[in-house]
Amino acid sequence: MISVFLTGATGGLGKAFAVECACRGWNLFLTDRQTASLRILAESLQRQFSCSVEYYPCDLTDTRSREELYHYIKGEGLQFNMLINVAGLDYEGPFLERSGSEVRNLLRLNIESSLETTAELFRLREEGKPFRIITVASLAAFYPMPIKAMYAASKRFLLNFFVAFREEIRDAGGSVTILCPAGMPTRPDLIDSIESQGIMGRITTRNVGMVASKTIDSALRNRLIYIPGRINNVLRSLGLLMPMQLVAAVIGSRWKNRRAKRNMAFL
Repeated sequence: MISVFLTGATGGLGKAFAVECACRGWNLFLTDRQTASLRILAESLQRQFSCSVEYYPCDLTDTRSREELYHYIKGEGLQFNMLINVAGLDYEGPFLERSGSEVRNLLRLNIESSLETTAELFRLREEGKPFRIITVASLAAFYPMPIKAMYAASKRFLLNFFVAFREEIRDAGGSVTILCPAGMPTRPDLIDSIESQGIMGRITTRNVGMVASKTIDSALRNRLIYIPGRINNVLRSLGLLMPMQLVAAVIGSRWKNRRAKRNMAFL
């Protein structure tokens, strides 16, 4: 029986991964910040599917909270076959508008907690069996992105790190699959953001359930990177052919036009 550890479980993409794993009959360990949301999700999954679902609340931006989570897992003697790193954070807008706490929170969640959780969970893998890691990066990882500069850079870090880490754990039976999606309609603010980008926002957007299912299929096939949608794969290829400064200028121009239209709408 496959046992999966899932972060960011109560968000839109996290729930989609949880449902997909439960559909496959896999046991789950869920973590996110809110106990009530975790309990509701766990109880719902156990009612609908023949799997075990455990949970433990954790603020992954907080070092002590993470340590308590790892201590609990070890105390329960739990072992895992798969880690799905979904938890992540984004602040849209110019970097100089970000507060110090926002900068720290993004770095702690997107980078620090992802690496620390990966190391802890890999040590708790079930010996003699494959251990698969799925980590959520972004299509933004392939581009320098004005207005989302900190987010895109953090996802680029994850992309580079996990490509390298995959080679380090290959002989120990580990594998890594990196999900690099574009827009996904998981929250009202994200839906608004997608719509404000017009046709490009809509054609690059993918359903979270489909994304979760195909990402897991990719992990089982030991695929390194999964980019949902043909258009998104084309955009990635085009971006690789263009100078970085030109990519940044084009993306920056699109975001400026979008923000200008938003401001006009409130006049």
